[in-house]
Amino acid sequence: MTAKTMSGSPHKRITMERVFDASIEDVWAMWTTREGIESWWGPDGFAVKVRSIDLRPGGELRYAMIAVDPDKVEFMKRSGMPISVDTRITFIEVLENRRLRYVNHADFIPGVEPYDVETVVELYPTAKGVRLELTFEAMHDEMWTQRAVAGWEMELRKLEKALAA
Repeated sequence: MTAKTMSGSPHKRITMERVFDASIEDVWAMWTTREGIESWWGPDGFAVKVRSIDLRPGGELRYAMIAVDPDKVEFMKRSGMPISVDTRITFIEVLENRRLRYVNHADFIPGVEPYDVETVVELYPTAKGVRLELTFEAMHDEMWTQRAVAGWEMELRKLEKALAA
């Protein structure tokens, strides 16, 4: 994990990389289809239900992030958050099988004004499959940034398992 700056933004960026033993088409489908997203998206203890997906610049992905594990349900309640959160992502750039850039509208944090978090997913062919580079903006504070990093770590492990299945 490294910090770097994406073009046009002064915000701290976190970059995570993984290599998957899969085709670029399969990895792309996991990020851009209802079936793919629902198979791995969300940290451990959460499920995702895609409401709609319009994969084009300006299009949106709308989904519900639902706490399903009893410990996660309890955590959400203790934190003053609902156990199901409807979320909206707006696609900025869609280059099939290469690059996906979007903003996630973070409007679920108690006591914090909603804001957008930019994320970029880049795919590169390698001799061992696909190298995925995930870069996202830091959250509004260090605790929430660490939660985002931990969430992505879990999600990338789930993606690896889903691709192997």
